Amino acid sequence: MSRTPSPAAGSVPEPASAPGPGAAPAPEAVAGTGAEALRGRTVVLIGGGSGIGLSVAHRAVAAGARVVLGGRTPERLAAAADRLGPAASWRSVDTTDTASLAAFFAPLERVDHLFTSAASYRVGPMLRLSDEDARSPFDSKFWGQYHAVRHAAPKLAADGSVVLMSGAAGARPPAPAPAYAACNAAIEGLGRGLAVELAPVRVNVVSPGTVDGNLWAGRPAADREAAFAQYRRDALLHRPGTEDEIAHAVVFLFTNGFTTGSTLYPDGGYTLR
Repeated sequence: MSRTPSPAAGSVPEPASAPGPGAAPAPEAVAGTGAEALRGRTVVLIGGGSGIGLSVAHRAVAAGARVVLGGRTPERLAAAADRLGPAASWRSVDTTDTASLAAFFAPLERVDHLFTSAASYRVGPMLRLSDEDARSPFDSKFWGQYHAVRHAAPKLAADGSVVLMSGAAGARPPAPAPAYAACNAAIEGLGRGLAVELAPVRVNVVSPGTVDGNLWAGRPAADREAAFAQYRRDALLHRPGTEDEIAHAVVFLFTNGFTTGSTLYPDGGYTLR
């Protein structure tokens, strides 16, 4: 079990409305299905210190939301919160540690929207990966999101939402990596199951294709260029996506009040080829 990070960090906002699936909509919420519906809401972003999560944070703050960032690297979270301004706070959390998740959610009175993009895992062919590495996408990406939702559930507003993070590899595996493909497909099934259990809270899944952003920036240039070249050949729009394009899809799922149990593929048409 991973070490539990200290919960002490930046101040956490205290929404005025009562928590729980039976709670009424936040009084300052704006009706509608546009980003303005986030005004006055509390958006929790585990993995919000960088990448897609940080792009979602920027969009949420611009729409008038309060954001709570979570992750394992305090320095990164603090820098992100500083850039976002007074509407942002942060706390350390490790999604592979249930005690850490409990400490993260404990101070929050209400959660209107939850998105967890934090995960760490290895991918590769079944015949080459160790059992531990093959399990890593499930341990981090699947069970990390499962337990995050479980700990957030008592705080979720009745008109709130959860967006899970999958990946287009679950629908169209790009290379031999069966455990990783199965994990992404399982997350889509988890989203449908949670939508049934947590209704009227909405639960959806975003399943991006290859994204030119923080994740690939940390990999060797030759590997990155080879992956991007292949994706240009495979996707209908002939390019990788951007983090902001994926963030736009997440905000749509936060704010469309009649969408639940669905998987959205912002993948440039990759899964259609």
